[in-house]
Amino acid sequence: MNLKTVVKLSNFVAGVSIVLLIYWVFVFVSVEVFGFKIFRENISQTFGMSILGILALMGGSLMLNVMFNLTRIAQKHNKDEIIEEKAISKNLAIVFLLSFPLIFGLLYGGDYLTSKKKEGMLIQSAKSIVETNSGRANEIANYQFTKDWIVKTDESLSLISKSDRNFPDAAVIVKDSIDGAEAFLHFRQYSARFDKNNVEIAPDKMDYILRSDQVEREYLRRVFNSGSTEIRFSASDGKYHLYYPYSFEGKIVVLYFSDRQRYGKLGS
Repeated sequence: MNLKTVVKLSNFVAGVSIVLLIYWVFVFVSVEVFGFKIFRENISQTFGMSILGILALMGGSLMLNVMFNLTRIAQKHNKDEIIEEKAISKNLAIVFLLSFPLIFGLLYGGDYLTSKKKEGMLIQSAKSIVETNSGRANEIANYQFTKDWIVKTDESLSLISKSDRNFPDAAVIVKDSIDGAEAFLHFRQYSARFDKNNVEIAPDKMDYILRSDQVEREYLRRVFNSGSTEIRFSASDGKYHLYYPYSFEGKIVVLYFSDRQRYGKLGS
């Protein structure tokens, strides 16, 4: 293989490396900015390390290019044909530009499939938990704002969280009233409070008010006021929330499950 061929090959490798680097940066920025969760952890780590390989490949090819070009000049290979650089054709440029929205679409689709897969897993797990722990679920649905109910609910939620890895966080949402005004209360765990005389303070509804947005409040009103049995799932930046209505003897509560994951579910 003569020097001229080596130079052409190193130019080709460097060009491919630059294109791959551009694509990698675009994918990385898209994933970080939009919070796409697509690949499993091992694939994500491999994908993250690939940048080092691309940079090493590009740096090596550029170094070879410079070295062999200097050698050619030193050997005065002036009789070699001068290869005129050809401009990238219009069609190739269009294909290159269109590849970016295509890649973004694939990333978005992968994130959507991850969310749908997570939604299915959470709903199936919620149904299984309710069926397996129907007695505890009925006790939770029999809501009364008392210390006894809050403590028992805390124990039940703790059992649910530990028995299913899909639900590291479980809570209960109920409808109540404070000073005659509608209020949604949120129970996750019971923490006793004591006054300065070390006497336990009775639970206060104000401590359990659910902080929610308009969309969430409208959903809860449909469940508690209109008897909707709609299961609500939401996903954002790797955070997954499932609202699962449950009723017993005319009383309704919403079992709330949440999970957070850094990586997606696609891939091997």
